[in-house]
Amino acid sequence: MANVSDLLKYSDQLQSTSDSAQLDCELLLCYVLDVDRTWLRTWPEKPVSKSLEAKFCALLEHRIQGQPIAYLVGSRGFWSMDLQVSQDTLIPRPETELLVELALNLRLPKKSHGLDLGTGTGAVALALAAERPDMNFIAVDYQVGAVSLANKNCQTLGLSNVNIFQSDWFDSLQLTDNQFDLIVSNPPYISVNDPHLQQGDVRYEPNSALVSGVDGLDDLKKIITQSPLYLKSDGWLLLEHGFDQGPAVVRLMIEAGFQEVVTHKDYNQIDRVTLGQWA
Repeated sequence: MANVSDLLKYSDQLQSTSDSAQLDCELLLCYVLDVDRTWLRTWPEKPVSKSLEAKFCALLEHRIQGQPIAYLVGSRGFWSMDLQVSQDTLIPRPETELLVELALNLRLPKKSHGLDLGTGTGAVALALAAERPDMNFIAVDYQVGAVSLANKNCQTLGLSNVNIFQSDWFDSLQLTDNQFDLIVSNPPYISVNDPHLQQGDVRYEPNSALVSGVDGLDDLKKIITQSPLYLKSDGWLLLEHGFDQGPAVVRLMIEAGFQEVVTHKDYNQIDRVTLGQWA
């Protein structure tokens, strides 16, 4: 009977697929055994039953084929939360935490209102709602499956200051009811012809959460031009975008009438989030 240490050696099979082979192997084994990574290190000689070994090997094979770890185990950590994920949504990424960090650094009034467009798993809205319980948030997504998943994550986290529902960007919002101090979005921003769509995890993620026209700017343009209708005076718009889209997003926001427009780099020193204030 194989033990924990034996199964962790299977990480060698992932070397050509993943740049985090050892971590991937540990996460899959943790999922199968329902333990944390500390447990694996504490009990390396612990035997693993044949049935659990078979389950682990099946998941490992899926990972070797390129399927994302998050989809295989059904969750991904983001900010201080552990979120359920599914193939209806984009997998939350560490660089998107910059969107949360920048929003939290704004001087927003107490009892203010925020909107998260294209919420996916709910990652950004739920992180902000957890950090700012005095604020009320609306989070929307076009995909019904994403809305259902975001609501599940919201319920699991026990947050009562987030309302999540289906909408194609602003379409289901009422101008008279929704005047926001903050709008945040991590919209699709990849070009339809981008070769990266055939590489890595994104091969398995929904195109609707990734692709936005020939230059990747279609949805960003729509959000920038429509946001002023929904922002209060002095409200803020924060947008995640591609590594080479900062100058274009800055130009679009200035043309739309935003002030204090600036692009911030993520932890890899790549242009990632542009924000501006509506006068």
